[in-house]
Amino acid sequence: MRASNLSDPSEQVSFATAIRKGLGRDRGLYFPDAIPKLQDVRGLLVADPHTRAVAVLDALVGDEIPTDALRGIVTRAFTWDTPLVPVTDRICALELYWGPTLAFKDYGARFMAEALAHLHGGERVTILTATSGDTGAAVAHAFAGAPGIDCVVLYPQGRISRLQEQLFCTIGGNVHTVAVDGTFDDCQALVKQAFDDPALRARHGLNSANSINLARLVAQVTYFFEAAARLPFDARERAVYCVPSGNFGDLTAGLMARAMGLPARRFITATNANDTVPRYLATGTWEPRDTVQTLSNAMDVSVPSNWPRVQALMRTQGWALDDLGRGVVSDAATEDAIRRLHGLGYLSEPHGAVAFAVLERELTDGEVGVFLCTAHPAKFKETVDRVLGMELPLPPALAARAELPLLSQRIAPRLAEVLAVLEAL
Repeated sequence: MRASNLSDPSEQVSFATAIRKGLGRDRGLYFPDAIPKLQDVRGLLVADPHTRAVAVLDALVGDEIPTDALRGIVTRAFTWDTPLVPVTDRICALELYWGPTLAFKDYGARFMAEALAHLHGGERVTILTATSGDTGAAVAHAFAGAPGIDCVVLYPQGRISRLQEQLFCTIGGNVHTVAVDGTFDDCQALVKQAFDDPALRARHGLNSANSINLARLVAQVTYFFEAAARLPFDARERAVYCVPSGNFGDLTAGLMARAMGLPARRFITATNANDTVPRYLATGTWEPRDTVQTLSNAMDVSVPSNWPRVQALMRTQGWALDDLGRGVVSDAATEDAIRRLHGLGYLSEPHGAVAFAVLERELTDGEVGVFLCTAHPAKFKETVDRVLGMELPLPPALAARAELPLLSQRIAPRLAEVLAVLEAL
């Protein structure tokens, strides 16, 4: 793979360099110069899941990771199933949360950890990442105990669920968790500021495992092909994918899959009150507002980092931005969607409910809908219990950490305090 910095196209790098550096000059995102077309999508969709994932990733990564090594990486990284569950006669839920930390972020984090171990060559690496909830757990568990790698996770104090916090702030060892007095956008800005300092990056071997990292992004492409493989043959070309969107990495991955040959009619982005992108698509004006705290907290992002990738991909593929469906869902409507889904026999947490609410109202005659479910309902137990009047049992991965002491330190949203954390490693 050759990738270019979207902020400075003169900076062109290999896949290995892109995943080691995370961000390019001027905070630029790396993105493939070309999206390869898969030759036999129909045959790929009847293969086994690991073979399918290897074929997709092999096409994207190229010869930087030999196919046999890539097969080993995929086998070690993706150790769970990805069910496509019927909810109505026209709508299915793609359950992306059966990995070790019960969230879709396990795909990208575990692939990145395995790929980085294969490529990094033994030099010091410090993973510095920001999370609005699920990324932190996935990254922390993926890199926990990795030799020669420290993992520092920033998260907004009081703005993630208690169980999300318990899942990754109780690990310790080479995992260092930092509660920032601010929003996710503040955490993300701190990461970007740290990457702006070349000397700092070199001294600590800084790398980011946010969805800005290309390894995370390419891994997420695989499960859109998994969804298509599980649809009936005659439904694949009519499929509409509705993606709950915060940082817009998942939507980027879905559009990459479409460019590679994924059969799909269209994509819809679903957001909560943090609706910068839907307003931009409606008005043509990019106008981020202050981040609003919502029930779907992992989507509480006002300045989505991956949006430049979406625009670049749409432009190079000759697709119009107007072709993207969009919808905004309030907290009240999110709660209503959770209740309606439960009435249909399906248990959802807020993010999946946001996607379902938008898909349900946007789906047209002849289409089949797939909405992405990005986290296990138990990760949002307080909300689900309250909305449905039930007592949701904790799965083992959460129960094992629910009462452990938090190991986080708390800082103000200032780069100097992040630097102090890094210097203490």
